[in-house]
Amino acid sequence: MDNRVRIVGGEWRSRVIRFPGKFDIRPTPDRVRETLFNWLGQTLYGKKCLDLFAGSGALGFEAASRGAGKVTMVEKNRDVAQSLAENARALGCDRLDLVCRDALEFLDSDSGVYDVIFLDPPFGRNYLPLVLKKLVGHVAENGRVYFEAETMPELPSGWTLLKSGKAGKVNYGLMGHVAF
Repeated sequence: MDNRVRIVGGEWRSRVIRFPGKFDIRPTPDRVRETLFNWLGQTLYGKKCLDLFAGSGALGFEAASRGAGKVTMVEKNRDVAQSLAENARALGCDRLDLVCRDALEFLDSDSGVYDVIFLDPPFGRNYLPLVLKKLVGHVAENGRVYFEAETMPELPSGWTLLKSGKAGKVNYGLMGHVAF
């Protein structure tokens, strides 16, 4: 384990989670996570969350730390998924479902509906437009979708950008779906 990130709020505030350094994982920076959870209202008590490209787990563990009722983390790399499981055990997190699977395949087979969905896909692979099309039906009424991307994406019909920002080379935003 070469890399680590700090949880910035909630029950596990200041606790450190570790993740393998040999993979191209970009954890969401502390400042961006603080902004995101300000947008979401700081607490997620009882909410059902999906961290679709989990990577370091920073977004999913942050949601669980802030009271999410259930967090599903999807990570296709077995070594990275193993580190997520180890972090969950170390934190005593019992509100986590960890799925080791490709994100797009997961969406095709999953029937879950989520209050908050976190999308931080690998850069350079143009995942965001594909994922947004598959999310319809997975977003709860009044649900929110957070994304990170190299460039601000053009949103497909039915999606509304609610908030956005930029930190270094990362564009991020919070959106909702208006036509369920």
